Amino acid sequence: MAKAKKEKKVFVLDTSVIIYSHDSIMNFAEHDVAIPITVLEELDQFKKGNDTKNFEAREFIRMIDKLADGRSLSEWIPLNGKSKGVFKVLMPSSNSIETDQIFLEDIPDHKILGSAVQLQKELKDKTVILVTKDINLRLKAKSCGLRSEDYQTGKVKNVSDLHSGKQKLETVTAETINKLYDTYHCDVADIMGKKKPMNNTFYILKSNKNSALGFYNAITNQIDKVDKKSAYGIMPKNAEQAFAIHALLNPEIKLMTLQGVAGTGKTLIALASALEQRKDFKQIFLARPIVPLSNKDIGYLPGDIKSKLNPYMEPLWDNLKYIQHQFQEHEREFLNITDMVNKEKLTIQPLAYIRGRSLSNIYFIVDEAQNLTPHEVKTIITRAGENTKIVFTGDVNQIDTPYLDSQSNGLSYLIDRVKGHELYAHVTLEKGERSELANLANDVL
Repeated sequence: MAKAKKEKKVFVLDTSVIIYSHDSIMNFAEHDVAIPITVLEELDQFKKGNDTKNFEAREFIRMIDKLADGRSLSEWIPLNGKSKGVFKVLMPSSNSIETDQIFLEDIPDHKILGSAVQLQKELKDKTVILVTKDINLRLKAKSCGLRSEDYQTGKVKNVSDLHSGKQKLETVTAETINKLYDTYHCDVADIMGKKKPMNNTFYILKSNKNSALGFYNAITNQIDKVDKKSAYGIMPKNAEQAFAIHALLNPEIKLMTLQGVAGTGKTLIALASALEQRKDFKQIFLARPIVPLSNKDIGYLPGDIKSKLNPYMEPLWDNLKYIQHQFQEHEREFLNITDMVNKEKLTIQPLAYIRGRSLSNIYFIVDEAQNLTPHEVKTIITRAGENTKIVFTGDVNQIDTPYLDSQSNGLSYLIDRVKGHELYAHVTLEKGERSELANLANDVL
């Protein structure tokens, strides 16, 4: 039987793909890649600044310059690697007037679309595919008869199957659960049989008589009992929160993710656990990415830099105040928090202010991590030094940035790629504990 001829493809990259990952041009196997000149014009506007998009723009420009090595970018140039294709920059053509007639507004997206349509006319023997993280641009491309796809590298295939970090087992014997209560651990075989658990997985263990919470300890290769332990005055209200606090307080776990809808207590218990271990770390950093309203820079907001940033940081201060007010004003725990803030042992800042710093001997909590790209998450983790613990919290279904979704955001990517590692633990929080009203909104609206 004759072997089917492999389809030859040319992928045209939109600016959103470059900003998402500057090395995306290298991730299309043996196929060719084209960059409209409009993309380079847009990247020129992004190259100045300290945000991640500015870094990605600069890195891509450097990469293209190195690959060109003095050759003209209007000609096809080989990408590095024997199995890679070639790339070029698409210059505007007078023949691309077709899209100008369809889309009357003169914007970069339409110029990029026009370049891709024109390339498809020129390359009869290849399939041209526009790759963009802009859903609306994908729809416009398809309306012009052009194939269009999202950038797939780093995407989680099925968010509903994302690792939850916990498992319910309802066929455990009463004797095994009694042993867990008596000795605080039991053999894996007593619960799992011959099946090997995933590292740092939590278990809700049930028999027809009693139940217990367990944790697979990869170091001892045993199931340990999990108690509902408080963290700086915050008691877990359900099994998931007990699991989370257990992992957050575990010194062997250096990387932690907490995923769940609003009101499940992600940020609160992460901060309370950090305060509980305040003596073990030089500093506690609590940070979140700034996602400006209407996708505008914070420069549009009135006031100085502090007043511009306060609205974004206020939810984090609310959690800290809630923990502090578990105690009376004269109590040592209350005063400790005030003292830590004054001495900057506990710092709440935008993530952009933390980026680039050395993260040694620090308990680092990154809130709203679903608004980060996989590359941003990797950049943060690679900054970790000795005795540093990093906790990412967020809701993968509540994305506030235009070019990320539940499958491509950094939190989903991290959970999917690092699950099972001995240094890592994850817990998905499902039960809302904020209030009955908040639960109503999450369940019904």
